[in-house]
Amino acid sequence: MAGRGSVRASGNFNANQDAETLYKAMKGLGTDEDSIIKLLTSRSNSQRQQIKAAYKTLHGKDLVGDLQGELGGKFETLVVALMTPPILYDVTLLRNAIKGAGTDEKVLIEILSSRTAQQVKDITAAYRQEFDADLEEDVTGDTSGHFRRLLVILLQASRQQGVQEGNIETDAQTLFSAGEKNYGTDEDQFITILGNRSAEHLRRVFAAYMKLAGYEMEESVKRETSGGLRDLLLAVVKCARSVPAYFAETLYYSMSGAGTDDQTLIRVMASRSEVDMLDIRADYRRLFAKSLYSTIQGDTCGDYRKAILLLCGGDDA
Repeated sequence: MAGRGSVRASGNFNANQDAETLYKAMKGLGTDEDSIIKLLTSRSNSQRQQIKAAYKTLHGKDLVGDLQGELGGKFETLVVALMTPPILYDVTLLRNAIKGAGTDEKVLIEILSSRTAQQVKDITAAYRQEFDADLEEDVTGDTSGHFRRLLVILLQASRQQGVQEGNIETDAQTLFSAGEKNYGTDEDQFITILGNRSAEHLRRVFAAYMKLAGYEMEESVKRETSGGLRDLLLAVVKCARSVPAYFAETLYYSMSGAGTDDQTLIRVMASRSEVDMLDIRADYRRLFAKSLYSTIQGDTCGDYRKAILLLCGGDDA
Protein backbone atom coordinates (compact mmCIF):
# COMPACT_ATOMS: atom_id res chain seq x y z
CA MET A 1 0.00 0.00 0.00
CA ALA A 2 1.42 3.37 -1.00
CA GLY A 3 1.83 5.88 1.79
CA ARG A 4 -0.37 8.96 1.77
CA GLY A 5 2.43 11.45 2.28
CA SER A 6 2.52 15.06 1.12
CA VAL A 7 6.10 14.76 -0.16
CA ARG A 8 6.53 12.51 -3.17
CA ALA A 9 9.59 11.50 -5.16
CA SER A 10 10.24 14.08 -7.87
CA GLY A 11 9.80 12.70 -11.40
CA ASN A 12 12.55 14.59 -13.24
CA PHE A 13 15.12 14.04 -10.56
CA ASN A 14 18.80 14.79 -11.10
CA ALA A 15 20.93 14.52 -7.95
CA ASN A 16 23.94 16.35 -9.47
CA GLN A 17 21.76 19.24 -10.64
CA ASP A 18 20.13 19.52 -7.20
CA ALA A 19 23.54 19.41 -5.51
CA GLU A 20 24.64 22.32 -7.73
CA THR A 21 21.48 24.30 -6.94
CA LEU A 22 22.15 23.91 -3.22
CA TYR A 23 25.83 24.78 -3.62
CA LYS A 24 24.93 28.00 -5.47
CA ALA A 25 22.29 28.84 -2.85
CA MET A 26 24.99 28.81 -0.17
CA LYS A 27 27.87 30.30 -2.15
CA GLY A 28 29.00 33.90 -1.75
CA LEU A 29 27.39 36.55 0.41
CA GLY A 30 24.04 35.65 1.89
CA THR A 31 22.08 32.44 1.56
CA ASP A 32 19.20 31.79 -0.84
CA GLU A 33 16.90 30.15 1.72
CA ASP A 34 13.97 30.04 -0.72
CA SER A 35 15.83 27.79 -3.16
CA ILE A 36 16.90 25.49 -0.32
CA ILE A 37 13.33 25.26 1.03
CA LYS A 38 11.69 24.61 -2.35
CA LEU A 39 14.22 22.00 -3.37
CA LEU A 40 14.41 19.98 -0.14
CA THR A 41 10.65 19.92 0.53
CA SER A 42 9.91 18.72 -3.02
CA ARG A 43 12.29 15.73 -2.83
CA SER A 44 11.74 12.43 -1.03
CA ASN A 45 14.10 11.37 1.74
CA SER A 46 15.81 8.79 -0.47
CA GLN A 47 16.36 11.50 -3.13
CA ARG A 48 17.86 13.78 -0.46
CA GLN A 49 20.34 11.02 0.38
CA GLN A 50 21.37 10.87 -3.30
CA ILE A 51 21.77 14.66 -3.36
CA LYS A 52 23.97 14.42 -0.24
CA ALA A 53 26.19 11.83 -1.96
CA ALA A 54 26.37 13.88 -5.20
CA TYR A 55 27.29 17.02 -3.24
CA LYS A 56 30.21 15.24 -1.59
CA THR A 57 31.40 13.86 -4.94
CA LEU A 58 31.18 17.22 -6.69
CA HIS A 59 32.46 19.49 -3.92
CA GLY A 60 34.28 17.25 -1.45
CA LYS A 61 32.14 18.64 1.37
CA ASP A 62 29.38 17.42 3.64
CA LEU A 63 26.04 18.91 2.56
CA VAL A 64 24.45 18.73 6.03
CA GLY A 65 27.50 20.43 7.56
CA ASP A 66 27.32 23.22 4.96
CA LEU A 67 23.58 23.69 5.51
CA GLN A 68 24.13 23.90 9.26
CA GLY A 69 26.82 26.52 8.69
CA GLU A 70 24.42 28.68 6.65
CA LEU A 71 21.14 28.24 8.50
CA GLY A 72 20.12 28.69 12.11
CA GLY A 73 17.46 28.08 14.74
CA LYS A 74 14.32 26.05 14.09
CA PHE A 75 14.77 26.20 10.32
CA GLU A 76 18.18 24.53 10.66
CA THR A 77 16.74 21.85 12.99
CA LEU A 78 14.01 21.09 10.45
CA VAL A 79 16.44 20.92 7.50
CA VAL A 80 18.77 18.53 9.39
CA ALA A 81 15.72 16.36 10.20
CA LEU A 82 14.75 16.27 6.51
CA MET A 83 18.29 15.30 5.51
CA THR A 84 18.41 12.34 7.94
CA PRO A 85 17.21 8.86 6.82
CA PRO A 86 13.96 7.99 8.70
CA ILE A 87 15.27 5.12 10.85
CA LEU A 88 18.44 7.05 11.74
CA TYR A 89 16.26 10.06 12.62
CA ASP A 90 14.19 7.94 15.06
CA VAL A 91 17.36 6.42 16.52
CA THR A 92 18.91 9.87 17.08
CA LEU A 93 15.70 11.17 18.69
CA LEU A 94 15.58 8.17 21.04
CA ARG A 95 19.24 8.50 21.97
CA ASN A 96 18.81 12.20 22.78
CA ALA A 97 15.61 11.45 24.72
CA ILE A 98 17.44 8.94 26.91
CA LYS A 99 20.88 10.49 27.18
CA GLY A 100 19.91 14.16 27.50
CA ALA A 101 19.34 15.93 30.80
CA GLY A 102 16.40 13.97 32.21
CA THR A 103 14.37 11.56 30.10
CA ASP A 104 12.19 13.01 27.34
CA GLU A 105 9.27 10.63 27.89
CA LYS A 106 7.22 12.34 25.17
CA VAL A 107 9.67 11.19 22.45
CA LEU A 108 9.91 7.61 23.78
CA ILE A 109 6.11 7.39 23.91
CA GLU A 110 5.52 8.89 20.46
CA ILE A 111 8.02 6.71 18.61
CA LEU A 112 7.47 3.38 20.35
CA SER A 113 3.67 3.57 20.27
CA SER A 114 3.32 4.71 16.64
CA ARG A 115 5.93 2.79 14.63
CA THR A 116 5.24 -0.56 12.97
CA ALA A 117 6.76 -3.78 14.35
CA GLN A 118 9.27 -3.87 11.48
CA GLN A 119 10.26 -0.25 12.09
CA VAL A 120 10.85 -0.96 15.79
CA LYS A 121 13.08 -3.92 14.86
CA ASP A 122 14.99 -1.73 12.39
CA ILE A 123 15.33 1.01 15.02
CA THR A 124 16.75 -1.46 17.57
CA ALA A 125 19.30 -2.76 15.03
CA ALA A 126 20.27 0.73 13.84
CA TYR A 127 20.62 1.95 17.44
CA ARG A 128 23.15 -0.81 18.15
CA GLN A 129 25.02 -0.07 14.94
CA GLU A 130 25.07 3.70 15.49
CA PHE A 131 25.87 3.85 19.21
CA ASP A 132 27.27 0.39 19.96
CA ALA A 133 24.61 0.13 22.67
CA ASP A 134 21.46 -1.84 23.39
CA LEU A 135 18.30 0.29 23.12
CA GLU A 136 16.35 -1.86 25.57
CA GLU A 137 19.14 -1.62 28.16
CA ASP A 138 19.34 2.15 27.72
CA VAL A 139 15.55 2.51 28.05
CA THR A 140 15.36 0.29 31.16
CA GLY A 141 18.30 2.13 32.73
CA ASP A 142 16.46 5.43 32.34
CA THR A 143 12.87 4.52 33.25
CA SER A 144 11.09 2.61 36.02
CA GLY A 145 7.98 0.76 37.14
CA HIS A 146 5.01 -0.08 34.95
CA PHE A 147 6.04 2.59 32.45
CA ARG A 148 9.33 0.76 31.88
CA ARG A 149 7.58 -2.62 31.58
CA LEU A 150 5.28 -1.41 28.80
CA LEU A 151 8.17 0.24 26.93
CA VAL A 152 10.09 -3.07 27.08
CA ILE A 153 7.04 -4.95 25.72
CA LEU A 154 6.74 -2.45 22.83
CA LEU A 155 10.45 -2.82 22.08
CA GLN A 156 9.94 -6.57 21.53
CA ALA A 157 7.82 -5.65 18.46
CA SER A 158 5.98 -8.97 18.73
CA ARG A 159 2.29 -8.09 18.87
CA GLN A 160 -0.07 -10.95 17.98
CA GLN A 161 -1.26 -10.94 14.38
CA GLY A 162 -4.88 -10.51 13.35
CA VAL A 163 -7.98 -10.83 15.52
CA GLN A 164 -8.46 -13.60 18.10
CA GLU A 165 -12.27 -13.79 17.96
CA GLY A 166 -12.46 -15.99 21.07
CA ASN A 167 -10.50 -13.47 23.18
CA ILE A 168 -12.34 -10.23 22.40
CA GLU A 169 -14.95 -10.50 25.19
CA THR A 170 -12.44 -12.03 27.62
CA ASP A 171 -9.96 -9.19 27.05
CA ALA A 172 -12.69 -6.57 27.49
CA GLN A 173 -13.84 -8.29 30.71
CA THR A 174 -10.24 -8.53 32.01
CA LEU A 175 -9.67 -4.82 31.39
CA PHE A 176 -12.97 -3.97 33.08
CA SER A 177 -12.10 -6.08 36.13
CA ALA A 178 -8.58 -4.59 36.21
CA GLY A 179 -9.94 -1.05 36.46
CA GLU A 180 -13.45 0.34 36.56
CA LYS A 181 -15.17 -2.70 38.13
CA ASN A 182 -13.06 -2.94 41.28
CA TYR A 183 -11.39 -0.60 43.72
CA GLY A 184 -7.73 -0.13 42.76
CA THR A 185 -6.12 -0.81 39.39
CA ASP A 186 -4.33 -3.92 38.11
CA GLU A 187 -1.87 -2.13 35.80
CA ASP A 188 -0.31 -5.43 34.73
CA GLN A 189 -3.48 -6.48 32.87
CA PHE A 190 -3.66 -3.16 31.01
CA ILE A 191 0.02 -3.49 30.05
CA THR A 192 -0.24 -7.12 28.90
CA ILE A 193 -3.37 -6.71 26.76
CA LEU A 194 -2.68 -3.25 25.31
CA GLY A 195 1.00 -4.07 24.74
CA ASN A 196 0.58 -7.44 23.03
CA ARG A 197 -2.62 -7.54 20.98
CA SER A 198 -2.82 -6.36 17.35
CA ALA A 199 -4.39 -2.99 16.49
CA GLU A 200 -7.32 -4.72 14.71
CA HIS A 201 -7.95 -6.93 17.73
CA LEU A 202 -7.76 -3.98 20.14
CA ARG A 203 -10.30 -1.98 18.13
CA ARG A 204 -12.78 -4.84 18.60
CA VAL A 205 -11.89 -5.07 22.31
CA PHE A 206 -12.49 -1.31 22.72
CA ALA A 207 -15.98 -1.66 21.22
CA ALA A 208 -16.78 -4.61 23.53
CA TYR A 209 -15.34 -2.67 26.49
CA MET A 210 -17.57 0.32 25.75
CA LYS A 211 -20.67 -1.91 25.87
CA LEU A 212 -19.51 -3.54 29.09
CA ALA A 213 -18.18 -0.55 31.03
CA GLY A 214 -20.09 2.33 29.45
CA TYR A 215 -16.81 4.17 28.95
CA GLU A 216 -14.36 4.60 26.09
CA MET A 217 -11.03 2.90 26.76
CA GLU A 218 -9.27 6.29 26.84
CA GLU A 219 -11.57 7.53 29.63
CA SER A 220 -10.77 4.50 31.78
CA VAL A 221 -7.02 4.79 31.16
CA LYS A 222 -7.14 8.44 32.27
CA ARG A 223 -9.07 7.55 35.41
CA GLU A 224 -7.25 4.38 36.37
CA THR A 225 -3.59 5.24 35.68
CA SER A 226 -1.26 8.23 36.06
CA GLY A 227 2.05 9.77 34.99
CA GLY A 228 4.19 8.28 32.23
CA LEU A 229 2.22 5.02 32.20
CA ARG A 230 -1.05 6.87 31.57
CA ASP A 231 0.51 8.87 28.70
CA LEU A 232 1.99 5.74 27.14
CA LEU A 233 -1.22 3.68 27.46
CA LEU A 234 -3.22 6.56 25.94
CA ALA A 235 -0.81 6.76 23.00
CA VAL A 236 -1.02 2.97 22.48
CA VAL A 237 -4.85 3.08 22.55
CA LYS A 238 -4.99 6.06 20.18
CA CYS A 239 -2.50 4.48 17.74
CA ALA A 240 -4.49 1.23 17.78
CA ARG A 241 -7.52 3.25 16.72
CA SER A 242 -5.72 5.42 14.13
CA VAL A 243 -2.08 6.49 13.82
CA PRO A 244 -2.91 9.54 11.63
CA ALA A 245 -5.55 10.72 14.15
CA TYR A 246 -2.97 10.30 16.94
CA PHE A 247 -0.54 12.54 15.04
CA ALA A 248 -3.27 15.06 14.16
CA GLU A 249 -3.92 15.40 17.90
CA THR A 250 -0.18 15.58 18.67
CA LEU A 251 0.19 18.43 16.16
CA TYR A 252 -2.86 20.23 17.54
CA TYR A 253 -1.50 20.22 21.11
CA SER A 254 1.96 21.27 19.91
CA MET A 255 0.40 24.50 18.63
CA SER A 256 -2.31 25.19 21.21
CA GLY A 257 -1.76 27.15 24.39
CA ALA A 258 1.04 29.60 25.08
CA GLY A 259 3.87 29.19 22.59
CA THR A 260 4.50 26.45 20.04
CA ASP A 261 6.22 23.17 20.91
CA ASP A 262 8.51 23.41 17.88
CA GLN A 263 10.45 20.23 18.69
CA THR A 264 7.23 18.20 18.41
CA LEU A 265 6.04 20.10 15.33
CA ILE A 266 9.37 19.48 13.55
CA ARG A 267 9.54 15.84 14.63
CA VAL A 268 6.05 15.00 13.36
CA MET A 269 6.23 17.00 10.11
CA ALA A 270 9.66 15.55 9.22
CA SER A 271 8.81 11.95 10.10
CA ARG A 272 5.27 11.76 8.65
CA SER A 273 5.52 13.93 5.49
CA GLU A 274 6.08 10.86 3.28
CA VAL A 275 4.01 8.43 5.33
CA ASP A 276 0.48 9.63 6.14
CA MET A 277 0.38 13.43 6.03
CA LEU A 278 -2.73 13.51 3.81
CA ASP A 279 -4.57 11.33 6.34
CA ILE A 280 -3.26 13.45 9.23
CA ARG A 281 -4.58 16.57 7.47
CA ALA A 282 -8.00 14.96 6.96
CA ASP A 283 -8.17 13.82 10.59
CA TYR A 284 -7.04 17.24 11.79
CA ARG A 285 -9.92 18.93 9.96
CA ARG A 286 -12.40 16.30 11.22
CA LEU A 287 -11.24 16.56 14.86
CA PHE A 288 -10.61 20.29 15.15
CA ALA A 289 -12.84 21.88 12.47
CA LYS A 290 -9.96 23.82 10.91
CA SER A 291 -7.11 23.00 8.56
CA LEU A 292 -3.65 21.99 9.73
CA TYR A 293 -2.25 24.42 7.16
CA SER A 294 -4.04 27.45 8.64
CA THR A 295 -3.00 26.47 12.19
CA ILE A 296 0.67 26.24 11.14
CA GLN A 297 0.35 29.55 9.30
CA GLY A 298 -0.85 31.27 12.47
CA ASP A 299 1.68 29.63 14.79
CA THR A 300 5.01 29.88 12.93
CA CYS A 301 6.97 32.49 10.98
CA GLY A 302 9.74 33.10 8.43
CA ASP A 303 11.61 30.43 6.44
CA TYR A 304 10.68 27.86 9.06
CA ARG A 305 6.98 28.49 8.36
CA LYS A 306 7.48 28.27 4.58
CA ALA A 307 9.20 24.90 4.89
CA ILE A 308 6.64 23.44 7.34
CA LEU A 309 3.75 24.58 5.12
CA LEU A 310 5.33 22.94 2.06
CA LEU A 311 5.69 19.69 4.04
CA CYS A 312 2.04 19.99 5.05
CA GLY A 313 1.33 20.08 1.33
CA GLY A 314 -1.86 22.08 1.06
CA ASP A 315 -4.75 23.82 2.77
CA ASP A 316 -7.90 21.79 3.46
CA ALA A 317 -9.93 24.93 4.23
